[in-house]
Amino acid sequence: MSERRQCGLLDTCVVIDLPQIDPELLPFEVAVPSVVLAELSQGVAMAKDPVQMLARAQRLADVEAEFTALPFDREAARRFGTLIALTIQAKRDPRPRLMDLMIAATAAAHGLPLYTRNADDFIGLEQGIEVIAV
Repeated sequence: MSERRQCGLLDTCVVIDLPQIDPELLPFEVAVPSVVLAELSQGVAMAKDPVQMLARAQRLADVEAEFTALPFDREAARRFGTLIALTIQAKRDPRPRLMDLMIAATAAAHGLPLYTRNADDFIGLEQGIEVIAV
């Protein structure tokens, strides 16, 4: 196991699975991209029944209270363009992974590694971001 990092950014899948993840696999200080909050909000809106909607809304509220949300700002927008180019260079279609690329761009803009359960979503971006699978 590699050395535990001081800081890092969490992907949506890590936030959702957080209760099942060994804290030793995560950095001491974590934040989430604001795009993660958008994805969690989307999950609330797309819930199939009131019980699921309530559970997802509570999870979103918990995440908003627990984590600092880093914005998708001007620097992240610039990094996003670079990550789109890397995705195309890797012969992958960027369109179905725009949210993932925005999350990665936020991590890159802040110089933070991205912790994810879905490392395959970020194949081809190695020159632009450090991805850590948990």
